[in-house]
Amino acid sequence: MMRALAFGLVAVAAALACGPRRLGAPSADRELLVLLPDPDGGASGRATVTGSSATVNLVGEREATEVIARRPPTPPVTIDEARVQQIFGDALSALPPAPRAFNLYFQFDSDELTDEARALLPGILRLVKERPAPDVVAIGHTDTTGSAASNFQLGLRRATRVRDLLVGAGLDAAVIAVMSVGEAEPLIPTPDETMEPRNRRVEVAVR
Repeated sequence: MMRALAFGLVAVAAALACGPRRLGAPSADRELLVLLPDPDGGASGRATVTGSSATVNLVGEREATEVIARRPPTPPVTIDEARVQQIFGDALSALPPAPRAFNLYFQFDSDELTDEARALLPGILRLVKERPAPDVVAIGHTDTTGSAASNFQLGLRRATRVRDLLVGAGLDAAVIAVMSVGEAEPLIPTPDETMEPRNRRVEVAVR
């Protein structure tokens, strides 16, 4: 997904959850496209730039290409971090924090978190409190054992359990939405009536 600020110089940043971002400074007839690294330390994505019947692929961190008027994109070059900050620093600092996602896993046929999942809760709580206008969604999932109807309810109980734990730790309940997809969106696809611990989870998205 491209998110554009109405500028002529453009940077494209590949972020995990929100995809590439377009940023820049005014110019009537040129665009500079830069592939920025994931702010959370993950791998950069990639960008394809097409113009005047020519195509350039940006695949490495801070690789850039320039499009001037109706000319083809220039061959990719890597620019340094100082140059990125010089051109795009103000726009980058104005961006909202990138969304973050967590998987919290559960005991079989239960709304009890695993010990490893419980250990993630303080970090999620800190992250939410750092956001100026947080928005949290907890989505409950199950494996394929049991009926679809009962799994929907189990997924909802799991999502509600996560919300209650975060609220009990000091988070405002108004910023957390809960929902369930039951067994419909497994992390690990399995046949029906299959026990799969990685599907017994709540996805927590923090925006």
